[in-house]
Amino acid sequence: MQKSVRYNEGHALYLAFLARKEGTKRGFLSKKTAEASRWHEKWFALYQNVLFYFEGEQSCRPAGMYLLEGCSCERTPAPPRAGAGPGGVRDALDKQYYFTVLFGHEGQKPLELRCEEEQDGKEWMEAIHQASYADILIEREVLMQKYIHLVQIVETEKIAANQLRHQLEDQDTEIERLKSEIIALNKTKERMRPYQSNQEDEDPDIKKIKKVQSFMRGWLCRRKWKTIVQDYICSPHAESMRKRNQIVFTMVEAESEYVHQLYILVNGFLRPLRMAASSKKPPISHDDVSSIFLNSETIMFLHEIFHQGLKARIANWPTLILADLFDILLPMLNIYQEFVRNHQYSLQVLANCKQNRDFDKLLKQYEANPACEGRMLETFLTYPMFQIPRYIITLHELLAHTPHEHVERKSLEFAKSKLEELSRVMHDEVSDTENIRKNLAIERMIVEGCDILLDTSQTFIRQGSLIQVPSVERGKLSKVRLGSLSLKKEGERQCFLFTKHFLICTRSSGGKLHLLKTGGVLSLIDCTLIEEPDASDDDSKGSGQVFGHLDFKIVVEPPDAAAFTVVLLAPSRQEKAAWMSDISQCVDNIRCNGLMTIVFEENSKVTVPHMIKSDARLHKDDTDICFSKTLNSCKVPQIRYASVERLLERLTDLRFLSIDFLNTFLHTYRIFTTAAVVLGKLSDIYKRPFTSIPVRSLELFFATSQNNRGEHLMDGKSPRLCRKFSSPPPLAVSRTSSPVRARKLSLTSPLNSKIGALDLTTSSSPTTTTQSPAASPPPHTGVEKLSPCRSPSTPRHLRYRQPGGQTADNAHCSVSPASAFAIATAAAGHGSPPGFNNTERTCDKEFIIRRTATNRVLNVLRHWVSKHAQDFELNNELKMNVLNLLEEVLRDPDLLPQERKATANILRALSQDDQDDIHLKLEDIIQMTDCMKAECFESLSAMELAEQITLLDHVIFRSIPYEEFLGQGWMKLDKNERTPYIMKTSQHFNDMSNLVASQIMNYADVSSRANAIEKWVAVADICRCLHNYNGVLEITSALNRSAIYRLKKTWAKVSKQTKALMDKLQKTVSSEGRFKNLRETLKNCNPPAVPYLGMYLTDLAFIEEGTPNFTEEGLVNFSKMRMISHIIREIRQFQQTSYRIDHQPKVTQYLLDKDLIIDEDTLYELSLKIEPRLPA
Repeated sequence: MQKSVRYNEGHALYLAFLARKEGTKRGFLSKKTAEASRWHEKWFALYQNVLFYFEGEQSCRPAGMYLLEGCSCERTPAPPRAGAGPGGVRDALDKQYYFTVLFGHEGQKPLELRCEEEQDGKEWMEAIHQASYADILIEREVLMQKYIHLVQIVETEKIAANQLRHQLEDQDTEIERLKSEIIALNKTKERMRPYQSNQEDEDPDIKKIKKVQSFMRGWLCRRKWKTIVQDYICSPHAESMRKRNQIVFTMVEAESEYVHQLYILVNGFLRPLRMAASSKKPPISHDDVSSIFLNSETIMFLHEIFHQGLKARIANWPTLILADLFDILLPMLNIYQEFVRNHQYSLQVLANCKQNRDFDKLLKQYEANPACEGRMLETFLTYPMFQIPRYIITLHELLAHTPHEHVERKSLEFAKSKLEELSRVMHDEVSDTENIRKNLAIERMIVEGCDILLDTSQTFIRQGSLIQVPSVERGKLSKVRLGSLSLKKEGERQCFLFTKHFLICTRSSGGKLHLLKTGGVLSLIDCTLIEEPDASDDDSKGSGQVFGHLDFKIVVEPPDAAAFTVVLLAPSRQEKAAWMSDISQCVDNIRCNGLMTIVFEENSKVTVPHMIKSDARLHKDDTDICFSKTLNSCKVPQIRYASVERLLERLTDLRFLSIDFLNTFLHTYRIFTTAAVVLGKLSDIYKRPFTSIPVRSLELFFATSQNNRGEHLMDGKSPRLCRKFSSPPPLAVSRTSSPVRARKLSLTSPLNSKIGALDLTTSSSPTTTTQSPAASPPPHTGVEKLSPCRSPSTPRHLRYRQPGGQTADNAHCSVSPASAFAIATAAAGHGSPPGFNNTERTCDKEFIIRRTATNRVLNVLRHWVSKHAQDFELNNELKMNVLNLLEEVLRDPDLLPQERKATANILRALSQDDQDDIHLKLEDIIQMTDCMKAECFESLSAMELAEQITLLDHVIFRSIPYEEFLGQGWMKLDKNERTPYIMKTSQHFNDMSNLVASQIMNYADVSSRANAIEKWVAVADICRCLHNYNGVLEITSALNRSAIYRLKKTWAKVSKQTKALMDKLQKTVSSEGRFKNLRETLKNCNPPAVPYLGMYLTDLAFIEEGTPNFTEEGLVNFSKMRMISHIIREIRQFQQTSYRIDHQPKVTQYLLDKDLIIDEDTLYELSLKIEPRLPA
């Protein structure tokens, strides 16, 4: 029996509810029942394609429903009435609107409906028509017809294409058959030709002659071919091809070994640890396994494929085409980026996992596997770090032995360039990643956070504890000892130095760091470092003992806020020197223009590596040089006496360059040499580095890295990590552990104590004797002449497995990840095998010397041009010579890109117009005041006078070139010619002092003179507030003149406050104790400031007269040069910071008016006339 159809009544009721609430059309209709004559009024509701009808409008449960999909609706005429009722009723029935819903399937009776109004009926019909989806069904039928038609067309085309294909195949078969028939006919024809000739007519002797001739021709051909083969075997091309083949064979062996190492890494460590992580008591989690090994398995699969391709190429020897293999390999080598980026983190995770005893025990069990040969997991994780550089070395060697017309020359060059680019990207990512991790660690320590540390260009330099002294309380704290508990407790700060910013934090009791609300983040581009001059051996006892000379100041001038000063105290002189050296070099670098900063960015990182500071040979006394016990800011002994040749040698020393020595030399070289000699030395170092640099410097340059190697390297325990260079070392050697950018490298890499320093000499053992590169130049070969600049020698493959099977130490990590990758990717250079010959070794050394010498010359010229521009403004011949040298450097075709950028930048800085035009000059002020009407003293305010006096004093003080401070030229007979600007400053001081005295004496009555004195004292006090101590001394010296000082009646009218203020000013600028108070005030003030020039001239005269320039042996007294340089640096520090004072011509016209000045004798006579002497 067939079961009835079931439906979900609950769902139907829900749809009925929706139809009642949201139906498309709702209302009363009359529905015809099964009996044709009866109509029942129902309440209908249409929802989507379902029509519900209810007994009444308030009914909740539907009486029935119809599915309207596929139906049609049409109007029907009113049915005829059987019975004749009243006329009104019949008319009402005739006016009703009838329509019928026809369903599209059989067995369904039509639904007859009627409504009272025609409009309502039309709306119901339209709604039912839309609910039936008739339009969509029609469109579907049309689309289906089109589809069937297109299918028929496609089938027809396929049949036609198959027919044409069969016809073409038949025609090809017919063509091949005809070709084979033609070939067979031709062969038959050729075989028939000899028999068609008349052989019987040929003479037997002629046959013998032909046979002999044929034999001789064969013998000559074989002999010629043998000669050709022997000549080719001995030719340079054959030798190059043999070397090329040998490189390929070595590469296959190295690749096989590398695949074996990856196989051990994956099958001996990765997969067993995965299984261990899935055990019931896992010693390690799956996440840690993934973090340690990352994509090691993918790398193994990639190199297995590459190794199979290499072996297939070897099978086709001697045709060795490798470029297509590298073309396939290159796109997949990007997986190394992720591995290298994760390497540091993987070693950290491994170290953390080793804290688990179960894991450590399991790992030692895996490492005991004989296949590991005593190597640890860290060693295997380090191997992929060297693979990309090894490919670069291999391609470099292949290209060196591949002719330019070779079929794969361009492909190999392209592969090498892509690998070098990938190596640089990986190198930068490692450096950036380590730097970011360090910055983020510091940022997490700071409670408030620090957004600047999220900048990836911020490089960490150093950190430490310093004591901050509030600048407002500096005068009160000057006599407090450094050991004061309150000062240490309240002022202790944790400081962090980065390449662009300086952070000052306080440490809470919980150990958290808090940035200072004011001055916590200092932008170095807005900072000026004021360092106290280092005291020499002779005058250290007489110098001021403010905080034991451990303080230094950072003047901050933000563009959008008021300037302020941060005073810091270091715990020791060495710490102070280190902080000042790093801060000064960071500020110096950040203020250089962009290209120079990029090229020489290593200067900002450190001063001198440990190997240089600890090498006594660099600071050993000799007949022509003597060192003192005082350390400079680079923490190395200072030069006391030296010959001119040794000073020039130290200036161009390839090992390091102290910023203190460079400043001292460039400030004072005129005393013992000339600019032409210095420039000539720099030119010789650039053009002829091997003959201009002493042999002892070259030996020390390459021997420095040998000193520590024997102390740490254990034979047979660790891989050889020597590296070769194909790019220049940086100007300053870094002591940080972070790798430098691509194409820059350090002379040392901080390895683990089990490895030691890198060996630049590529010797096969620590006892191998290395010849000086100057003494043993590379021999010439018959193949090609190689210059170290053009084609530096390239090492062979880095072999990881040492003879004897021992390649790893028992320590946890043989090489730090940063050092390993720095070694591996420093310009594609790393270790070489023990079999390196002296020619390749010497070429590599010569290349290092050339690049280092070029960078040293550019660094000295950069400092000379940027910090001592006056040398070139006053000496046009020197400027032209430097321009010629820089242009010659630019013409060098072998110049590296960063050297070319640096040279162009120096050339641009030297060639541009005078930058002093942006500053106001005294000549401009005089020219502007010539056409102005002079103002009287009474109409000018004290503020206007003080500001314009300060402006004039600073303009004149700033114009003094520093070479005028040498040789006491201001005390010579020709002082006006030798030191014109110093004499102009002195003359201006006297004129201003005479103007003050003259203005006071111009008044006849006592009250006016007293008012004038009070006004000038107010001007002097404002000058003090403006840090114009030269102006203070101008006014106080005028008031202390005998012509003014003797006016007792006038001084009696001056107020007590003015007299007390004047006493304070006089005490500040007093000459007692070698201007002790003024020196202290200058030390505590913030630039801009105008010091009293006579104080510095007195110091210079004291140094010049008390110490000779040369010793009895003819050596330069460099300690004296250093003292002079410190004074000049302090003067130039005040010269460099300008006032932000607007020039007022009406005031300067009054101040510069010589007509108002009365000479000294006339002043005294006028004083006697105003207040005659009292009778005795």
